[in-house]
Amino acid sequence: MARTLVYPKVDKNTVHRKSDRASYDLQTIHSIINATPVLHVSFNCSDLEDPFPTVLPMIGTMGSFEHPSADLNDPMDCYLHGYVSSGIMKQARSRAEKGLPITVAATKVDGIVLSLTPNSHSYNYRSAVLFGYGSLVENLEEKIWAMKLITDSVVPGRWDNTRSPPDGSEMASTTILKVKVVNGSGKVRTGGPGDEKKDTEREDVVERVWTGVVPLHESVGEPVRGGAGRVERVPEHITSFRDNVNETNEEYARTAAAAKGSAGNAY
Repeated sequence: MARTLVYPKVDKNTVHRKSDRASYDLQTIHSIINATPVLHVSFNCSDLEDPFPTVLPMIGTMGSFEHPSADLNDPMDCYLHGYVSSGIMKQARSRAEKGLPITVAATKVDGIVLSLTPNSHSYNYRSAVLFGYGSLVENLEEKIWAMKLITDSVVPGRWDNTRSPPDGSEMASTTILKVKVVNGSGKVRTGGPGDEKKDTEREDVVERVWTGVVPLHESVGEPVRGGAGRVERVPEHITSFRDNVNETNEEYARTAAAAKGSAGNAY
């Protein structure tokens, strides 16, 4: 029997609103993180005069340097790509002993749910939040491994189809932040509208208003050649990426629209 590992439920990561949509299993949470092209990373500055948390859009992915064969159902770290002098890297460097407390958030919208009344409209979505401590990756082998991991998370196979590994100046200007995850949670909505009885029993409403789900998904367009490269033909690793992303995203959005179980109004 396949095992299912979960993040521990504590006050910080427990979902209260629509708790039936909550997920704490690693497979679900990690897959949402990896499926989201841009993660939003938040942290607090050490400057006591600045009361506002900082939120940054960053590229990142889940992985385990210690156990490279680990799958999404296994414990993993979150690797984030950044510039050496960016604020978050400076903060992490100044808190090297314990690591910088970080929250990583990811959201995928899979459909627009149209109900009988605006108050019952919703989205089909997948969201995930991770809580952990970020530290700079100093080990050269792990840094190159993480850079390849992040590059291939954007377009699989891209690292080996470029001039790689990076040279000295590129390595010096790039920093990898490794977030040791403490816990996390996910939240998923699928299905159609969840209309209230006061609306479904009104003939003047149900006879006039269209209800249902408009599937919504990211798609990858046709590659457009540019830059200094002289290769005319689009390589297979790019066309496969395009086809796989488009097929996977459209199929999920349509399946989510027809699903039963977690439908309801609001989020």
